[in-house]
Amino acid sequence: MSPDPSTGQPYGVRFPQVTIRDTVSLHLRMLKEALGARSVACVVGGSLGGMQALEWPFLGSSSNSSSSENQDDNFVRSAVVIACGARHTAWQIGISETQRQAIYADPHWRGGEIDHSSPPAKGLAVARQIAMFSYRTPHGFDNKFGRTQAEDGRFEVRRYLEYQGQKFLSRFDALTYVRLTEKMDTHDVGRGRGGVEVALKGLKVPVLVLGIDSDLLYPLHEQEEMATLIPKGELRVVRSREGHDGFLLEQEQVGGAIQQFLEEHRL
Repeated sequence: MSPDPSTGQPYGVRFPQVTIRDTVSLHLRMLKEALGARSVACVVGGSLGGMQALEWPFLGSSSNSSSSENQDDNFVRSAVVIACGARHTAWQIGISETQRQAIYADPHWRGGEIDHSSPPAKGLAVARQIAMFSYRTPHGFDNKFGRTQAEDGRFEVRRYLEYQGQKFLSRFDALTYVRLTEKMDTHDVGRGRGGVEVALKGLKVPVLVLGIDSDLLYPLHEQEEMATLIPKGELRVVRSREGHDGFLLEQEQVGGAIQQFLEEHRL
């Protein structure tokens, strides 16, 4: 919805495709040029934030992702990467695509030429409902809702999903959601760096990798791969029955692992 300087009108569907790497490059420029920072002790992020946290040491001292990616001066001295992988896989892209298709199926989508007085609210609400399933586990849903029904006969899990879908409408518009999921699909630290294995083996700084043992969206084997390939990589497993959202819910485990990592490396 930001104005396009060339037209003065909102970008809308013409908003450019932005990658995870673009975002981190801009963050680095902000720290260096606007704030005058000379070093970053540690970058911490989970899920989408984890993808960004992993990109930071790759870009290192570079203020422009298209220029040198020299890490020798250790501008970024360490990273904590939580609940994500080294690249978006077909599984994750597929989950994102089903959400986008729910939006596209709403007649108010209109190919992205949205009338914001009549947006594709139903499609966006369904997209959010799909996402909610990917964040949790069968156990988590059964433990929270079971087969409980409300007075109107609707299952509580349906009421919950409908509530989450409606609540989301006040926070996002459909165009932003489509672009954001597409941005996550661009995540691939191996792009232009010789592939994931070569890229990860080239990292020089300590990286703590946190994975949730019940994560269905970003399975634990993805974090195991990163920790194995990164020369100074360390893996810590968060025990949870809540799936991907465990990185938000298991605060003691996550916080404790981060604190220990920072203390061990005197960061």
